[in-house]
Amino acid sequence: MQLGRPARGEIRVAARCDYGLPLVVQTPPVLEDGTPFPTRYYVTCPVAVRDIGRLEASGWMAELTQQLTDDPGFAADYQAAHERYRLDRDGHGDGKPESAGGMPGRVKCLHALYAHEKGDANPVGALVAERIEPIDCPGPCVAVHDGAAERTPKHPGFKGK
Repeated sequence: MQLGRPARGEIRVAARCDYGLPLVVQTPPVLEDGTPFPTRYYVTCPVAVRDIGRLEASGWMAELTQQLTDDPGFAADYQAAHERYRLDRDGHGDGKPESAGGMPGRVKCLHALYAHEKGDANPVGALVAERIEPIDCPGPCVAVHDGAAERTPKHPGFKGK
């Protein structure tokens, strides 16, 4: 319900928010129909999505990509996160040069990297977490009424949606 659409494939909750709702979900690497699903971890919290979008809009990804060049330790940690992601997703290296969020050579999607941090560990995702957490959420974004999940009216995570 947080996504505004049904989830694709069977998911499991990788991290929860302070209200016990999904913050990040883990998706299957391959859907039931055989379609590859490369995004292993996915942010579902609408406030986190909004806040990460603001970081992306600020151009911070370029600074983080430069940090990969300037800081060999940071780059090595990012490379290790990439390898873990590929092993988690595929069970082996798949020959693809990237895994998610631009790993291992650049920073492309802070949403994917934050989700990876919450589901496993990612040095860029950890920096995102430092900037957006604690998540400024006034209350649960969804609630169950009569057995059906519904978005909470006027929740700030759903403005404009």
